[in-house]
Parts: sequence; structure tokens; C-alpha cells
Amino acid sequence: MTTEQLLRNIEECRERMIDLASYTSMADHEVVKASTELDRLINQYFHLTKKQ
Repeated sequence: MTTEQLLRNIEECRERMIDLASYTSMADHEVVKASTELDRLINQYFHLTKKQ
């Protein structure tokens, strides 16, 4: 996966998390799940860019 793809995925996940949280709560299972996925993507991005 390229850094550009990761950045797109990060932005999509961030938007999904914000959308979910806007009509539920930050503690909702789906919001937490999206937040966890966002963390994973960000960590993957940092590991990929650190090697460059």
C-alpha cells in the first residue's frame, strides 16, 4: 500500500468515525471500532514513512 492510499484510507475512516459519533456517542461500539481502525492506519502510515 502506498502512502497516498493510506492517507485516503485514513481520511475515509476519520470521516466515518465522525459521522457515526454525530448520531450516537463516542462510547458507541461502532465509533470505538472506527477509532481503533483509524489508529491502526495511522500507525501503519508512520511506520511506512519512517522507513523512507
